[in-house]
Amino acid sequence: MTKLLETERLYLREFVIEDAQLLIDLNSNPKVTKHSGYGPVKDLEDAKRILKDIIFPQYKNKVGRWAVHLISNNEFIGWCGLKFIEENNEYDIGYRFFEDHCGKGYASESAKAVLEYGENTLKLKNIIARAAKENTASINV
Repeated sequence: MTKLLETERLYLREFVIEDAQLLIDLNSNPKVTKHSGYGPVKDLEDAKRILKDIIFPQYKNKVGRWAVHLISNNEFIGWCGLKFIEENNEYDIGYRFFEDHCGKGYASESAKAVLEYGENTLKLKNIIARAAKENTASINV
């Protein structure tokens, strides 16, 4: 496992195929996916498909949705990262965390690290974020 980014409390790493169950666990709570436009991950095969078809291809461009862990105990708490959206020619920052880890500043902390990576390492000029207007927590991030 290679840590890509590290903050005071968190580290971010690339997902691997063995993380498929983590995606199922994260996306099984409707409150977590409420504003995402995606429903729950159906099963292990669906999770592996998401990893292979959506998440892994981004890594070749040094971006992607990365697993976020607590440094203190290595617990997986969600994901954060950049995604290149080809049809819009733009980079989108996104994140998703387990409900019991929301409200602790982890989204802001990881998003700040990802933005700095995009700006300073990749020299990206424009990184966008979208949030549903009723998703005030994400708007605050």
